[in-house]
Amino acid sequence: MLNIPIQHVGGTHGRQKYKEVRLDNSYHWQRQHWRTLQTAYRTSPFFEYYEDELAPLYEGQFKFLLDFNLAAISILCECLQLEMPLEKTTSYEPAPSGILDARFLINAKSKALPFGLQYHQLFGDRHGFIPNLSTLDLLFNMGPAALSALQQIVLNLGHE
Repeated sequence: MLNIPIQHVGGTHGRQKYKEVRLDNSYHWQRQHWRTLQTAYRTSPFFEYYEDELAPLYEGQFKFLLDFNLAAISILCECLQLEMPLEKTTSYEPAPSGILDARFLINAKSKALPFGLQYHQLFGDRHGFIPNLSTLDLLFNMGPAALSALQQIVLNLGHE
């Protein structure tokens, strides 16, 4: 797992808004992340195909976590040949109506959902298939077929 260090406000400041979460760039996390990805995926079928698009995430400086995440989403959309959604929310809605609410999919503290998607993974012969790794794992192993594989997933929207 690649964790991004942030500056914690804590104390009397309480909780902070997501858009105000600052990255802790005193540690060279970007260089470490990029080297980890290179080490893990250099020999995967499509790493070289996507590395030039992904490298700017690990070369540029980002001040806020939101900026890094939006840049990453934009690059992943480009790699998957999807249009980047430009609309952002302006307020928190506990139970939004009229849209697909799939926030339950990104709860880091819950067990990953089994989507039934299997594909050839690097080192799969040694470790077996490891589900729900990341979009990068899917891209590096499936390349342009990654979007088609993602589109075949049927989400259990009744999950809470």
